[in-house]
Amino acid sequence: MTAFQQNLAKLDAAGAQVLGVSMDSPYSNKAWADSLGVTFPLLSDWNGDVTRLYGVYNEAENAPRRATFLIDESGKVTSIQQGKEAVDPTRIIEACGVGSGG
Repeated sequence: MTAFQQNLAKLDAAGAQVLGVSMDSPYSNKAWADSLGVTFPLLSDWNGDVTRLYGVYNEAENAPRRATFLIDESGKVTSIQQGKEAVDPTRIIEACGVGSGG
């Protein structure tokens, strides 16, 4: 989340809306976002419905896998990063048409 916050201006310039999704409660999400200084919305998927819908729910761990989705204006998923790639916004920024440029 910190890396996305640090690159928020680039994503905003590309017309992207950043949303975080976590299976934690709304209260936990707010406290965590506040502690990190995250200014974009962090949504609670308390029951895991969204993580299941997007195919990133890990039944064995009862938790989602890290993933980043780029969804276009029509609702189509155009890019997915998972695991370590999901915490680095570089590919998402490039997929939005903005150079990573340091």
